[in-house]
Amino acid sequence: MASAVLAKATEAAFAPVASKGQLKGEKTKSVIVDAALGLATQIGLEGLSIGALAEVTGMSKSGVFAHFGSREELQISVVREYHARFEQEVFYPAMESRRGLPRLHALFANWMKRTSVEIDSGCIYISGAVEFDDRPGPVRDAIASSVKTWLAAMDRAVRQAQELGQLQEDADPTQILFEIHGLILALHYEARFLKSPGSIERAVKGFSSILERNSADAFEANQSLAGKKSAQAAIK
Repeated sequence: MASAVLAKATEAAFAPVASKGQLKGEKTKSVIVDAALGLATQIGLEGLSIGALAEVTGMSKSGVFAHFGSREELQISVVREYHARFEQEVFYPAMESRRGLPRLHALFANWMKRTSVEIDSGCIYISGAVEFDDRPGPVRDAIASSVKTWLAAMDRAVRQAQELGQLQEDADPTQILFEIHGLILALHYEARFLKSPGSIERAVKGFSSILERNSADAFEANQSLAGKKSAQAAIK
């Protein structure tokens, strides 16, 4: 036991420590990525350039380039940063809610809260999909991976609600997820592009409609109504 503790202490003592130069480099890169994300939400990932970022950050082009090595790596870094912030604002807070419908409601509510802000800026998931939908490569893969990770979390919440008897057991979770995702895409188009008033309210109403239509209570009510109609028909 003592030897194991001593070994760990020795290992910790000789573990590499980040130099001031490394820490400064990481901080500078973080500043660049933050500026790049701000630009990307306005002009898209394709609009990013080393020159534009150098101008925004007050750095030299060579200084910006040194942190990424290529424009493609810069774009991927922006996608990763966007996804990390999305998780912090939408996913992790929702995990504090109970499994099933409470968590699904929290995920959607947090998503809507973020979307209401992005109406004035932009969503990298959506704009990136438009820019790279038919362009295979690392940037497209990074965007697709981020979106799939998020949708997988929503899918788990839907399936957990079914397991808990809150949603109909025979309801198609993939269809439910498809409809919920469709609401967000429609909201962005209606609110950001068409500037249609009341778009957020309609999206919320649509979400409630999806859950009501697939709720276990609705299924039981329909079964009960069908049974009453059959009984009435038999009497007649």
